Amino acid sequence: MKSKSILIKNANIVNEGVIFNGDILIEGEYIKEINKSISVKSSDVLVVDAEGKYLLPGAIDDQVHFREPGLTHKGNIETESKAAIAGGITSFIEMPNTNPQTTTIEKLEEKFDIASRTSSANYSFMFGGTNDNLDEILKLDINQAAGLKLFLGSSTGNMLVDDLDVLEKIFKSTKMLISVHCEDEATIKKNLQEHIETYGDDIPVKYHPIIRSEEACYLSSSRAIELAKKTGARLHVFHLSTGKETHLFSNKIPLKEKRITSEVCIHHLWFSDEDYDKKGTFIKWNPAVKTKEDSAQLWEALLDGRIDVIATDHAPHTFEEKKNAYTKAPSGGPLVQHALPAMLEMYHKGKISLEKTVEKMCHNPAILFQIARRGFIKVGYFADLVLVDLNNPWTVNKDNILYKCKWSPFEGTTFKSRVTHTFLNGTLVYENSKFNNVKAAKRLTFNR
Repeated sequence: MKSKSILIKNANIVNEGVIFNGDILIEGEYIKEINKSISVKSSDVLVVDAEGKYLLPGAIDDQVHFREPGLTHKGNIETESKAAIAGGITSFIEMPNTNPQTTTIEKLEEKFDIASRTSSANYSFMFGGTNDNLDEILKLDINQAAGLKLFLGSSTGNMLVDDLDVLEKIFKSTKMLISVHCEDEATIKKNLQEHIETYGDDIPVKYHPIIRSEEACYLSSSRAIELAKKTGARLHVFHLSTGKETHLFSNKIPLKEKRITSEVCIHHLWFSDEDYDKKGTFIKWNPAVKTKEDSAQLWEALLDGRIDVIATDHAPHTFEEKKNAYTKAPSGGPLVQHALPAMLEMYHKGKISLEKTVEKMCHNPAILFQIARRGFIKVGYFADLVLVDLNNPWTVNKDNILYKCKWSPFEGTTFKSRVTHTFLNGTLVYENSKFNNVKAAKRLTFNR
């Protein structure tokens, strides 16, 4: 479906806090014109009638684990980026805890090489910080990667940075945005040991948020923020999971001026500890899904601007791996295909507006990571666009799940809205559940 021009007619365009009806002309990779009505005489134009549908900027997911290299039995860049496109996510930033870890410039460029050949969505990668790779961090050009990722609590991949002197040196030395996973390791180890003494390996999964507790999250987040303030580092705290942590962040200044920002993930907004009995280890994430009250406070902070971004932390594991007893079942789950439909469901429930959803999933990731010409519907920007039908129900099941792991925490859920078209860099790559297998993905670039 690579045509010279595409004309999208009669769309309800959602952009920068407003919704308006209009047409969009795409020429080559870019948005050429946005107007109330555009007419083009050339026969070399693909016309897409968007009557009754909503046109959003392609979502930018700032935190995914696509498992390549080294863990490709769970997922890979090809399979998971395809699922992202079907879910309206047109750009992703992938994490460094692969095998080998992305902690050298050579390994970073190897990932870019894989993505350039296999990715269906635009791509960039985080560079991983460890206790002993400061020299490599300092060699990294600030436009070479999306940012620097530090695990301040251990998670999949054993990349824990627990040397406080090293941590302070990293914060002082880099101009890169530092994204952090915050959970206090000592607290978690103590809690886990207590539960193992009572239950052995088969700890009931409902105790996951007690083991990886509010205290573990708050201790680590507050320390990271304190260090950022002390050193002047640019800090982004990934996947907030507690109401208590939301009070560490501010909405007093615009996002562009913030030095300390935060993110919430779909699962911490959708699920609560009441779901463990039914979903078990299939909703075991780090940080843990916590109480309904925590979720309510995360929503409040999201809507008032203390939380800046909605992401997925997409992290597939096989069905067999997730079925293991508590201590053996890995944390994480696949989400990129269902994140936008889940947020649109929250719109139907009156929890969030379409404009706010676009702000948190499209505009703000672009602003926060200084991504060039993406995240907005603007003339001269790359035509990464998503058409959604808000009244076209579908139910998540094994037959329509695109993840390599072939399961979803949303199985059995009926969403009212569906992504009908995804445009990537001016190419229609996905239409009505079918992929147009045209190579259109690009490496993300940055205005830094």
